[in-house]
Amino acid sequence: MEKEIRTGGSRLSIAEKTTSLSDPSLYINRELSWLGFNERVLAQARDERHPLLERARFVSISETNLDEFFMIRVSGLQQQVVAELPNPIPDGMTPEEQLHHVYEHTERFLAEQREILREELLPALGEKGIKLIPYDKLGKREKRELREMFAQDILPILTPLAIDPAHPFPHISNLSLNLLVVIGDGGRELMARIKVPTTMRRFLKVPPTEEPEAAPAPGAHEEIQLVRVEEVIAANLDELFPGKEILASHVFQVTRNADLVIEEDEASDLLQAIEDELEGRWFGQSVRLMVADSMPGELREWLTENLRVEAGSVFAAPEPLGLGDLDELTHLDRGDLLYPPLTPRVPSEIRAARSITSAIREGDVLLYHPYDSFTPVVEFVRAAAADPDVLAVKQTLYRVGSNSPIIEALKGARDEQTQVAVLVELKARFDEEPNIIWARQLEARGVHVAYGIVGFKTHAKMCLVVRREGGEKPGLRRYVHMGTGNYNPGTARVYTDFSYFTDDPEIAEDGTDLFNYLTGYSEQEEFHELLVAPLTMRRRFMELIREEAEKARAGEPARISFKMNNLTDPSIIEELYLASQAGVKIEMIIRGICCLKPGLPGISENIRVVSLVGRFLEHARAFAFGSEDERIYLGSADLMQRNLDRRIETLFPLREARHREKIRRLFDLQLDDTANSWELKPDGSYERLRPKEGEEPADSQAILLEEPL
Repeated sequence: MEKEIRTGGSRLSIAEKTTSLSDPSLYINRELSWLGFNERVLAQARDERHPLLERARFVSISETNLDEFFMIRVSGLQQQVVAELPNPIPDGMTPEEQLHHVYEHTERFLAEQREILREELLPALGEKGIKLIPYDKLGKREKRELREMFAQDILPILTPLAIDPAHPFPHISNLSLNLLVVIGDGGRELMARIKVPTTMRRFLKVPPTEEPEAAPAPGAHEEIQLVRVEEVIAANLDELFPGKEILASHVFQVTRNADLVIEEDEASDLLQAIEDELEGRWFGQSVRLMVADSMPGELREWLTENLRVEAGSVFAAPEPLGLGDLDELTHLDRGDLLYPPLTPRVPSEIRAARSITSAIREGDVLLYHPYDSFTPVVEFVRAAAADPDVLAVKQTLYRVGSNSPIIEALKGARDEQTQVAVLVELKARFDEEPNIIWARQLEARGVHVAYGIVGFKTHAKMCLVVRREGGEKPGLRRYVHMGTGNYNPGTARVYTDFSYFTDDPEIAEDGTDLFNYLTGYSEQEEFHELLVAPLTMRRRFMELIREEAEKARAGEPARISFKMNNLTDPSIIEELYLASQAGVKIEMIIRGICCLKPGLPGISENIRVVSLVGRFLEHARAFAFGSEDERIYLGSADLMQRNLDRRIETLFPLREARHREKIRRLFDLQLDDTANSWELKPDGSYERLRPKEGEEPADSQAILLEEPL
């Protein structure tokens, strides 16, 4: 039976119960779904619930997100077009069709970013005493002061590069901001390029024309006037090209392919191979050209040709370009326009214990960052490093951030009695270089450093400590920390993630087996408690979904609740469609990409999907099966083919009912959120959820700041 339904102005022909679940009409395109997520990020810049500088930060985040999307995803699509190779995807779009939609969306997105900046944020910042002044609006004295600053602090680090037959077109590094300078020379027009330095701030403070008579009154703030550094350079080009006529200058920026291609099975030294590949990242194939909309068409064409950019990926926008630098504004001395500093909680079971290990012996410990402090995780590693009874420390590292206390602790752990083994993932995108540095530093201190299994990224988050203990039952005891996020104290303040400590013997044995699998030649394929990708996770996930479907068919209560970053795996989506058809109630909190279409009659009417985007980045993964006596897993994996098939991932069960109750409360809070939540509709669009008339918005993040899970 065919049923035609209308969704958001489009028509979907759905064959109830009989439609092939591989039908492309049942899937949302991955790239378009990601673009929708970035729209939800940008929407935060309009949301007056956020402090003003936090709203500016969201514009910055949306820009850096889009940069990375072009560097990785769009570059891949462009390569597919050139290769003319078939690349079937569930929604059926060709690479050409996807690029067409991406380019169209990007034009609209860039316009919206600048409208928000021009019409909302800059006027509001001006009212608060932070003014971004166009250079030509400055007074003579201010320009003179800036010219002196230019001569002293900027001119010495600039390198103008001529472009003519004797000076070939220069390399333009990835995401660098540049000035294309047009110079008059005896009736001819010459071109030169100047790279805007990244060693100084993008937004320069305009020197005050006179000293303030008195300090600001309590609660008041001195006015801050800012000017963009590229405008200061453009206004003083005569200092760089003395005797020449400066006809014009125009800002442009190039985005390049930054995806690394490593033939791991052919590399004798993986670290060296990645280091060699990194050197070329900033000069990869051009995938996007951004130009100021003031640049004439003939100059755009000239740049496009020299940079070998396809015409569709050239975008003109009003200045400023490079909106990622707006994050600089959040470092101004205006804490009144930011969220107040967060003071995370330390749970009572840790505060009351003599040590973190004694707390774990009393029962498993579950933390939810950033509401719960990340300090116990750092202290777990530090204590193990300093404890003479600890015989071994084994840890995975993916992204650890700068000046990592975890790294410092691991460096100090190595002695004659303690085995320290660290698995460093060298292919953590955009963290390859710091990870190489950490790996070398750890090796220099005698730590056993491994890089995982050829062909797989190690994304699992685990630290295993083996300790010699006395007491009534002397012997070795293993303690395990597992998490959904990285061992990174910085991101732990702004990402929501779970940490879990246990000394359960079966989980500890699984942890030992996993590290042997990662560092040696173990052929381990089964684990007691952990679900491990690519070995057992996909199979067990399918079984758990099917078990709920069987319950529903038998008339028993059945429920599936998922929380994750992305859902793209076609096989998992098909199983969820089948479970929905069987009558399972399925609720999912998916922050980013979702290729499943909820609410389709006969297919997915029992599935609800919401996306939460707010002050904190929702990064935790939780998977709950069952209506009563739920089985709940937490861990590092999203439901994507890369996570299930091409990465080392772990999901771990929550053994204690009190912890499962906490996760159920989190699901309920976030599914009822009407402040940060967007609901996915059957046509792939998202609708922002609002409170009912007369009700206050239910903000799950704000609630969790006030009261623990």
